Amino acid sequence: MSGDSDQASPDPALRHRPIRSFVLRQGRQTEAQKRAFDLHWPALGLDYLGEQRDYDAAFGRSAPRVLEIGFGNGEQLLFAAAREPSRDFIGVEVHGPGVGRLLNAAAAEGLRNLRVYQHDAVEVLQHEVAPASLDEVRIYFPDPWHKKRHNKRRLVQPAFVALLCDRLRPGGLLHVATDWENYAEHLWDVLDAEPRLRNRAGARGFVPRPDWRRQTHFESRGLKLGHGVWDLLYDRQSEA
Repeated sequence: MSGDSDQASPDPALRHRPIRSFVLRQGRQTEAQKRAFDLHWPALGLDYLGEQRDYDAAFGRSAPRVLEIGFGNGEQLLFAAAREPSRDFIGVEVHGPGVGRLLNAAAAEGLRNLRVYQHDAVEVLQHEVAPASLDEVRIYFPDPWHKKRHNKRRLVQPAFVALLCDRLRPGGLLHVATDWENYAEHLWDVLDAEPRLRNRAGARGFVPRPDWRRQTHFESRGLKLGHGVWDLLYDRQSEA
């Protein structure tokens, strides 16, 4: 167990979490998705305990660790876990139908390097993830909250980025992708201002879609509508 200093958030506003970056709309779960929790949660699920987690014990090995926040239906997370078997993947999603779908698909593929939370990612990062223990954090197509009065609900805010930097090891990677230009501008404003992060493409730069991120159905639909896509890669720098 870590001391209080390890678990404290870098900003009291995060600790109390008055504004959430998501609205919990569970939707309708199919019977198969409901059964997934009974059948596969014991092997693939991580119950939120609010205390620092031993992920080596959870996975049965020590390996580089990747966290994907808001995995939706799990399409990308499944692709990554199958493609990168030498790494362990932790997915965090609040919406039950997507979690159920992922559990079924991961079990069908026999993936052993994937574990799932159904919980708020901020609380998972604050209390269950040890400092400097993540090799990579992936946030793909977070809700842009595009109306100006809702911008405060955007996930990527300075205090949240500071928390990510605490949990990423020096040399680790933060990968954020969006198909909203206004949100890309917001991301640059926040991420370029964090001194522990360096944009691989230079200030306010982005890169072509890396081969480790597949083009999702959601993204394909957006591209057909003429949306751009911005992939931002930031390396976690060593402390000064």
